Amino acid sequence: MNCRNIILSCLFLTVGGIGATAQNLQLHFDPRHSLYGNDAAPVNFMTATFEMYKPDKWGSTFMFADFDFSYNDRNLGLVYTEISRDFKIKGFPLMPHIEYNGGLGLARDTEFGFTIDNAYLAGFSYPFQLGQFYMGTYLAYKLNAFKKKSHDVQWTVTWTANLLNNKLSLSGFVDLWTENKDRTGDSGKSGKKAVLLGEPQIWYNVTPNFSIGSETELSYNFVKAQEQNRFFAIPTLAVKWNFQ
Repeated sequence: MNCRNIILSCLFLTVGGIGATAQNLQLHFDPRHSLYGNDAAPVNFMTATFEMYKPDKWGSTFMFADFDFSYNDRNLGLVYTEISRDFKIKGFPLMPHIEYNGGLGLARDTEFGFTIDNAYLAGFSYPFQLGQFYMGTYLAYKLNAFKKKSHDVQWTVTWTANLLNNKLSLSGFVDLWTENKDRTGDSGKSGKKAVLLGEPQIWYNVTPNFSIGSETELSYNFVKAQEQNRFFAIPTLAVKWNFQ
């Protein structure tokens, strides 16, 4: 799911000098096999996502972990995590940003394990407000630790808004980054390609703790990125529990 839903609203509170810790647990049904067949995945599956945001006097830390139950007999087939840190500098509108991305997985119907190549980012983030939407953006240098190292750039935009007396929540992000066409050094390809990933979410808040909703994964050059250049739109059905 690769979510960044809680970070922006909390980030504004942090910049304003108010600490607001937040965690949530999400469960998504992902029907990508029904929509795209084996081009997207060999089966439909469930994904559990845990998000955590923690501010302090020096800035804030955000992390999430995705757990895809996509292996044989719906056992865990993939774990992916992102951990980021923003640093406050008094009187400076930009916040230094560092981030780590990486994961592990198992190929279905095999005993083959694989890694999601690590990525390391460093740049600057900037929070802002647009109407009822709390938004943020960052621009960062990105080292994709493929077999053939890839020196790249990533631009990210995030947003969140609570509407209709907090009964409706909109959130999400868009990532745009570059990477080598040849990840291994063996394919003979040269140059860079652009990868797009966006995940807007919509939630109906049944209670302050429990929500039902959906996320749509919008991507280009991301799903089976080494095999095809293609756009995918994959919606989920989801529930979320906010810890307070």
